[in-house]
Amino acid sequence: MRTRRILAAVIATAALTGIGLTSAATANAQGAKSYVTPSECRQGGGTADLTDNVCKGGTHDGEKVD
Repeated sequence: MRTRRILAAVIATAALTGIGLTSAATANAQGAKSYVTPSECRQGGGTADLTDNVCKGGTHDGEKVD
């Protein structure tokens, strides 16, 4: 009986740790600001708006242009 409880506790801890690591990785990916060059913006099918420093359209739509 005691072995089952310990095993259940270990499995629960591993599952919760995995959830914590996954959510931390997601937060980093979403929180990182993305900058593209004007040529990267054009290659992605967009137009670099240098007055607002933003890529408009394409795969980099809304990303800052550096």
